[in-house]
Amino acid sequence: MANRSKLTKKKPKAKSYFVHESSFVDDGARIGKGTKIWHFSHICSGAKIGKNCRIGQNIYIGPNVLIGNNVKIQNNVSVYEGIILEDDVFCGPSMVFTNVINPRSAISRKDEFKKTLVKRGSTIGANVTIVCGHAIGKYAFLGAGTVVTKDVPDYGLIIGVPGKLVGYMCECAVRLKFKGPLALCEACGKKYFKKDGVRRI
Repeated sequence: MANRSKLTKKKPKAKSYFVHESSFVDDGARIGKGTKIWHFSHICSGAKIGKNCRIGQNIYIGPNVLIGNNVKIQNNVSVYEGIILEDDVFCGPSMVFTNVINPRSAISRKDEFKKTLVKRGSTIGANVTIVCGHAIGKYAFLGAGTVVTKDVPDYGLIIGVPGKLVGYMCECAVRLKFKGPLALCEACGKKYFKKDGVRRI
C-alpha cells in the first residue's frame, strides 16, 4: 500500500494579506502582512506595499512604486511609477499624483518620469494635487484642495493654490503655536524647535 502522506495534496499557503475579489494584483507585486486591498483596485508588477496598509476602493498602484508600512490610501487615488510613500503616510480621497511635468498625448515621456517622495507620517488631504519632482517633508500636512508646486518642509502646514506654508503641525496633527523658537503641542505635549525649519526636541 502506498504511503498515504505522499498522496496527500498540500493545501495552498494562506495569504497574509487581503485582496477583494474585484481587485487585481499582478504577478511580481509584493504585499506585506496585514495589508488590505479593497474594491476595484489594481496593483502592478514590481510594486512593493508594506505591512498593515489600507488600500481603498478604485486605487491604482503603478509599476515599481514603493509604499511603506501602515500607509492609508483613500478611494480614487492613482500612485504612479516614480512615487515613494514612506511609513505612516495618509493619502486622502481623490488626491492626485503626477509623474510628468509636460505631458502630450502624442509624445511618449516614460523616460522622463520625475520622482515624488512623501516622507514618513505626512498627511495629504482630499483633492490635493502634487506636481511631480518634489519632496513632501515628514509629518507635513497638506490641506484639502491644495496644489503643491515645490518642496514641503518637515511638519509644514500647506494650503491654497498654489500651496503656501502657513504654519506647522505636530506629529499628532494639531497645529503648533510657537513662542519664539519653541512650541509645545497643546494636545500631546511634544516639543519643537524652529530654526531653518522645524524639528522635534
